[in-house]
Amino acid sequence: MWRALYSLLLYLLWPLVAMRLLWRARRNPEYRRRWGERFAVGPRLDAAPRLWVHAVSVGEVVAAVPLVRALMARFPDHRILVTTTTPTGSAELRRRLGETVEHRYLPLDLPHLMRGLVRAVRPRLLVVMETELWPNLFAACRRQGVPVMLVNGRLSARSFQGYRRIRPLVAEALGAVTALAARSEEDAERFIGLGARPERVRVTGNLKYDLELPAGGEGIKPLTRPAWIAASTHEGEDARLLAVHGRILERVPDALLILVPRHPERFEAVAELCRAVGMPAARRSRGERPGPATRVWLGDTMGELPELFPLARVAFMGGSLVPTGGHNPLEAAAHGLPVLTGPHVFNFREVFDALVQAGGAEVVGDEASLAERLIALLNDEAERSRRGEAAARVVQENRGAVARVVDWVGQVASG
Repeated sequence: MWRALYSLLLYLLWPLVAMRLLWRARRNPEYRRRWGERFAVGPRLDAAPRLWVHAVSVGEVVAAVPLVRALMARFPDHRILVTTTTPTGSAELRRRLGETVEHRYLPLDLPHLMRGLVRAVRPRLLVVMETELWPNLFAACRRQGVPVMLVNGRLSARSFQGYRRIRPLVAEALGAVTALAARSEEDAERFIGLGARPERVRVTGNLKYDLELPAGGEGIKPLTRPAWIAASTHEGEDARLLAVHGRILERVPDALLILVPRHPERFEAVAELCRAVGMPAARRSRGERPGPATRVWLGDTMGELPELFPLARVAFMGGSLVPTGGHNPLEAAAHGLPVLTGPHVFNFREVFDALVQAGGAEVVGDEASLAERLIALLNDEAERSRRGEAAARVVQENRGAVARVVDWVGQVASG
């Protein structure tokens, strides 16, 4: 009954969802491309054996890439189909894996669309990254005998409380999951509390520690001046971060801010904001390099954040001065950067706790505190190195989840 009500609601909302996609296409034309895939209509897939990995957007794609590479090595006779829901996720997938994998957009979770999609893909196994629960997709897989594996499963306390309100629907979806690889014991207990079968749940660790790094600053000439990076910023943060940079310039006059908004549709607005506050930015999208008088370098390109991190001396992770929940700090940490974050990190609480405990990250409560810590770290090479090494050590010590998950995938796929 709960899934029927859920499906009815989605059918009623579908026109609004389509209108929202078209509205987003005004600022990001990629939303208009391959429109048929939003209705489960796409190029016909051949009959080769296939593993299907779903990674909703950029962060999940980044975490999935090492797993996909490992699956390609473990199942060399299988094609790998990766689905995303956002164009940015699609672009990140192509940037990292090129044409070695297939890609489709995952449509809205309507019963008839999901039944048709599962029939068209005919996967040996569906692997879903993180906490993406698709009741109708999972039901279609169960009906057609396709095992479903939820990997890198995480549930914050906040999400757990939200899901409890619709526990019958969540429990039905989890009942269709053949194997659930949780990041931690706490995550595993929460999934079981929502209806996952205990014998199907294992703790395998966090796949995001197994990240792949590009060569440092590859293709981008290193900087010779003190720079800090504000990565994956959201609306409501950029003006505050530019004010922080103004305070830094009073004490570190040659400092450079590398400002990287999270969403491409905000690039123009952030560039205009920089001009409005008297810090016109050099723009990476135009091939511009910061000159001696440049105070801000705007990272307004897709997929270059991993190459911008090693150009900085300190990293601030966005989405944390506003209640978005923060963003994954592990790429910055793996590059040996000390990490700073605002107070809102509920999406990555476990990771930040590990980094803070090791001395590789610090949580700041406001702009004044952020400015003071940035000034201190930019001026103190010894402390900066000590904290950066601690951050990198946390990443190294927690690797290994990919191997554990791939071993379990092999067991599930073999029946």
